[in-house]
Amino acid sequence: MASLTVRISATSHQLLQELAAHSGQTMQAVLDEALEAYRRQCFLEGLAADFAALRADPAAWEEEESERAVWDAALLDDLADDAVPNGTAKSRSSRKKP
Repeated sequence: MASLTVRISATSHQLLQELAAHSGQTMQAVLDEALEAYRRQCFLEGLAADFAALRADPAAWEEEESERAVWDAALLDDLADDAVPNGTAKSRSSRKKP
């Protein structure tokens, strides 16, 4: 794997050394994991902001809920435990929670 040089503060370097020593990993592995966790955090924060914007628009949110209702029926395909005697499926909200 190619390696590049990135400047970090002395405080960050010391923290990176401590985390590596504590975890038994290399500093590069600790930094890779930290960056991946940060990438995921940024993704989820963006997703949350997108959903907040969607919910703030009543027409768009109604459309979203309508689409979910259509797909909700597909979630129960071939799940005999979730079928009721008349052949219709229970809604997601009425199913048992694990």
